[in-house]
Amino acid sequence: MVIAFHKPYGVLCQFTPDQPGQKTLADFGFPAGVYPVGRLDMDSEGLLLLSDEPGFNNRLLDPKTAHPRTYLAQVEGVPTADAVSRLARGGLVIQGHRTLPCSARLLENEPEAAPRDPPVRFRQAIPTSWLELKLVEGKNRQVRRMTAAVGFPTLRLIRVAIGKLDGAGLAQGAWESLASGDIARIWQK
Repeated sequence: MVIAFHKPYGVLCQFTPDQPGQKTLADFGFPAGVYPVGRLDMDSEGLLLLSDEPGFNNRLLDPKTAHPRTYLAQVEGVPTADAVSRLARGGLVIQGHRTLPCSARLLENEPEAAPRDPPVRFRQAIPTSWLELKLVEGKNRQVRRMTAAVGFPTLRLIRVAIGKLDGAGLAQGAWESLASGDIARIWQK
């Protein structure tokens, strides 16, 4: 079984809390035996896969499969063409790791996204903008560290797709079991 879940902001990607009162995957009524495949940090939201299939995690996260993951990042300020180019060409050193090239573009319009609870901080004198990033690697807090490295800190991060599987039809906190055709879209580049 493979499940697509729209992880809300503030949810820990595990079934047991690190601290009392912390919201975890156990709060969403998943079938017994599933585990998260990959992670989204507590401050991030969007598409997360869960599975009970042995080996699915290794197949999905193996660098040899190099499947893309698509993120929308709301950043502080308006990135310059040079900053977007630096993100795309890779080579940024993040915690001793040199990032691979990726797809990066500044979005002209704010994407449709449900409001976040709590809302992103608002500063009257500093505009925000949105980037779309498609990466084939996933180091800890990588997108956040990349945008900060080029001078535009991430305020909100949403994973919207894994391979060709997008989470557009899932409301925050909702999940669904995937049919074999949907699972096949995960592996498409």
